[in-house]
Amino acid sequence: MSSFLQSIEAKRDGHALSDDALRRFVAGVVAEVPQGRLPDYQISAFLMAIYFQGLDDRERRTLTLAMRDSGETLSFAHDPTRPVVDKHSTGGVGDKVSLPLAPLLACLGFRVPMISGRGLGITGGTLDKLESIPGFTTRLSRDRILRQVETLGVALAGQTEHMVPADRRLYALRDVTGTVPSRHLITASILSKKLAEGLDCLVLDVKFGSGAFMRDFDQARQLARNLVDLANDCGVHTRALLTSMDSPLGRAAGNWLEIRETVACLSGSGPSDLRELVLACAAHLLVQTGRQPDLTDAIEAAANCLDSGAPLARWNDLLAAQGADLARYASMLCADTLAPAIGVVRAHHSGFVSRADSRILGEVIRDLGGGRLQQDSVIDPHVGIDQLAKPGEPIRAGEPLCRIHARTATALEHALTTASAAFQINESPEPGSPLIREVILPPNLPRARAEE
Repeated sequence: MSSFLQSIEAKRDGHALSDDALRRFVAGVVAEVPQGRLPDYQISAFLMAIYFQGLDDRERRTLTLAMRDSGETLSFAHDPTRPVVDKHSTGGVGDKVSLPLAPLLACLGFRVPMISGRGLGITGGTLDKLESIPGFTTRLSRDRILRQVETLGVALAGQTEHMVPADRRLYALRDVTGTVPSRHLITASILSKKLAEGLDCLVLDVKFGSGAFMRDFDQARQLARNLVDLANDCGVHTRALLTSMDSPLGRAAGNWLEIRETVACLSGSGPSDLRELVLACAAHLLVQTGRQPDLTDAIEAAANCLDSGAPLARWNDLLAAQGADLARYASMLCADTLAPAIGVVRAHHSGFVSRADSRILGEVIRDLGGGRLQQDSVIDPHVGIDQLAKPGEPIRAGEPLCRIHARTATALEHALTTASAAFQINESPEPGSPLIREVILPPNLPRARAEE
């Protein structure tokens, strides 16, 4: 204990820690015997010291790898014709890209061991969305993930009990100590899990804007740079897309409603911004793995595959493989809504939508029961919003700005009032901003490819 107290004091005072000290810290986080297990109060003090003093590049690398190695990892047989790839998003409102992307990547010839997480606050979680499908299980063992990825090309699962256990304990303490926003701890948390997947390539979707974890673009860019540099330094070819989260992605947000929009995307009729980001992630992985020479050809190849119907068929195979009740699922897809109370936010006057604030709408969904205030909050899979009007679109007085799905009439009434404040309508359209603001490439990428 006394030696770790010295590490807390050293980091508190702004000193860099040795690799050995950081490895001992992670070992103390996951130790099973009480004598070697660090108490929560010392871990919390150390996390706060990192929050204020940060970590240098070497410290971030050592901490990340020690966290990765704190439990079991995935390892796939080398097969250059079937690279192992994944995508990770820092989260946002309506961000369902992983769901249609995973079967698309499998149909493009990749192996995709997509280990996902749950939502917290206004950010939706991939596992929560998947578990709104009756019978679908996200609790897969390491061996089952490996087998399914080899045979089906894709698995969508949660972190196993024995995978990166250090991150599980550290995240729980970060959540209650105000240290979640540290980009140093975010970097270690994200990459420790992704590096444990045995990947060849990774694409990151780092969000910024009102509905993102990091609202400021420059802060999001710095996080993206840290993630890309460290992942490449650890041997995983990685790049990051910086994408806007000022408005929700797509026209629906809420767990089951996003499953419906996923199926629409896989069927060729989904919203254009969702399709754009799905194709961009797939295209970058095609370029990163050398499967396509440039982004133009890669996007065309990904679009042709998406429109072929094969990814939708693979999605249905994935549901069957992971226990979904396909008859109930099909019946639910045919229903206009599964929530007891439905209401519409309508435009008070005609003009052009200039704002559909992600944070306000995300808070509405969370308060309806579609998100979490705490890790143990119970999720209502059927609440949320859809038929969302997007910035730049014309609208007439009385037309819907969004439709709200609620559990009770009282909850609906409150949600309608709150959600109306998310929208602004101007007399003339405002210039739109790109969904993908910037691409962060590996630092040693040749200039000829940096133009992508």
